[in-house]
Amino acid sequence: MAFARPKKVYTEEELHEYAVGALARRMRSVAELKRLLRNKVEAETEFGQTLVELIIRRLKDQGYLNDTNYAAVYSGLRRDNEKFGRMRVVTELKARGVHGEVIEKAVSDAYDGVSEEKQARDFLRRKRLQKPKDQKQTARIFRQLIRAGFSSKAIFKILKTWDVNVETLTALDSENLE
Repeated sequence: MAFARPKKVYTEEELHEYAVGALARRMRSVAELKRLLRNKVEAETEFGQTLVELIIRRLKDQGYLNDTNYAAVYSGLRRDNEKFGRMRVVTELKARGVHGEVIEKAVSDAYDGVSEEKQARDFLRRKRLQKPKDQKQTARIFRQLIRAGFSSKAIFKILKTWDVNVETLTALDSENLE
């Protein structure tokens, strides 16, 4: 029978070192780091909550933690490397606990002057997706582009240049509205 190991009690300095190490591995939002630190301390206790808040404040003061910079870098990387659309980046940043106003500013700055249609074409090229041969492939490409965060308007422009029949476009549009 296995026995549960007692939970290690972290001092402020040990928890700070752990947080810095976590930030060294990859950038994190304030909410992500709080979640990570709460797992290391007894978050239900007032001491645990205060310790987490103290570490977060210290990291912000040192310049290691900044949601505005995080959102700006994250949206730029997702735009340039993954070729994702605006809506996908907004959704992912919300899931990572970044505040809505910070998200809106960072994403609008990152996607300012970027053609959504060109970005969608770059995404298709990156995924090596070709012109669809039938209705099933058209629907598959449509859904992939929707998941990647592109508007249906940009997707329909691309599909129209590929000479996809109007009935298929109408069916996809009605499916997207539901």
